[in-house]
Amino acid sequence: MNWRIAAIPASIVPFIIMFLTTKVSPQDIFSVGIIPFAASAVAAVARVMLQAYRFKYFVRKFIGYDVSSAGKTMAARLAGEFVTYTTPSYVGGEFVRIAWLSKNGVPTGKAAWIATMEIIADVFAVTILSFIAGALAIFRGGTAIGITVLVVALPTFAFWLILILYSAKRNLQVPKFIDRLARRFVKDKADKYLTQANKALEDLCSMSRENFSSSKIIAPFAVGLGITFASFLAYGISFMVLADSVRVGIGMFDSLMAVAASNAIANLPVTIGGSGLAELGIWAYISNLSSVPDFSMITADYKLSVIIAWRIATYHVPLVITWIALMKLAIGKNTAVVSTDREKRKED
Repeated sequence: MNWRIAAIPASIVPFIIMFLTTKVSPQDIFSVGIIPFAASAVAAVARVMLQAYRFKYFVRKFIGYDVSSAGKTMAARLAGEFVTYTTPSYVGGEFVRIAWLSKNGVPTGKAAWIATMEIIADVFAVTILSFIAGALAIFRGGTAIGITVLVVALPTFAFWLILILYSAKRNLQVPKFIDRLARRFVKDKADKYLTQANKALEDLCSMSRENFSSSKIIAPFAVGLGITFASFLAYGISFMVLADSVRVGIGMFDSLMAVAASNAIANLPVTIGGSGLAELGIWAYISNLSSVPDFSMITADYKLSVIIAWRIATYHVPLVITWIALMKLAIGKNTAVVSTDREKRKED
């Protein structure tokens, strides 16, 4: 956990580099205005809350009942998001959610199925938006950013599509190279962990076949996908309100395309939480917004100040909220362990 906490100051490093290499100052960041910044932060929080609600919805629909209260279920999703925000390629939060569901009595395979459905909904929505954004960027003359977005988005979509189609036909197993590494480094406990992992994968594939063999998956997934698109709409609003602070209306569609391109670039496993990549992606995309006549009149430094303000509002503000959720989840777990130990002592 300590290295994840260290990820927070690490995410500020790109800002420091920008301050040192450009004319942008912290005062320029504040110049966007408190109201636009607050509105952007609210939109960013709305995005993660919609994702948390989607998690609750999937649990209800695919498990068949609520494993906990709505507040605790959504809080578990937010806690996992902190891990996602502090990991390259935005991965890792799924394990927190699977662990939480398993703790609440959900079989590991079913818990993994919920996490997989969330990933698929995210990948499907992001891929569609990224493809549109990449194609538009190329059409507007931004060949480099357009091709980059397409090249990054396509393999991710292909990987998950193939994985889902394969899991619906055959059982997945832990890859042999991971098996060998586990037996080399974990040694005595390798058999136990590998058996558990293979059992979870087997259950996941069973859930995949069960759901894909009937039409009952269509409605829940369609609703989940709708919630995912709504969350990205909120993400687009988060940039639009700050872009309007420079008195140039970019518009909802262009803002949505800009954040989609940014998200695609930030998914590259280079930096923690896409720090630096997200800013680069949105900068490259908006530089080709020829549909906004007056946009070219805005200085590059002022554009950069808006982008930094947007990144703080959409990354660091939600990061604080998800960290609080993670701490409550961890404290609750520790309290439960202490209570169990006390009960055992009383029995003894």
